[in-house]
Amino acid sequence: MEKEFLEKQKQKLEKEKKRLESQLSSFAKKRLNSQRQGNWKARHPQFNGGHLEEEADEVEEYGTRLALGETLEKELKDISLALEKIKKGKYGICEKCGNPIPQDRLKVHPQARFCKKCQK
Repeated sequence: MEKEFLEKQKQKLEKEKKRLESQLSSFAKKRLNSQRQGNWKARHPQFNGGHLEEEADEVEEYGTRLALGETLEKELKDISLALEKIKKGKYGICEKCGNPIPQDRLKVHPQARFCKKCQK
């Protein structure tokens, strides 16, 4: 794969990684040295003796944050994996069949782990 293409992909991935981390940090805290699957934990609502309706809204919001956090963490994991593959010289290779992933696919989805055929 061309060095220039790899550099552009690396820049895209690093930019997206920063964006995702920023978005996650707005409602979650990063765990250090965690053995659990996720590295981020959504902040639990703080109840201060308010109205029951307000507390229910906060619990609902917390549930939404948990789901969003899981989605963002998965994206972040895929991006980190793609960056690691660039370092190791294995970027753009399908994890299932071992064939090259077309550059057009990588341009649109730089963290792609599978070729189009194997993604199905």
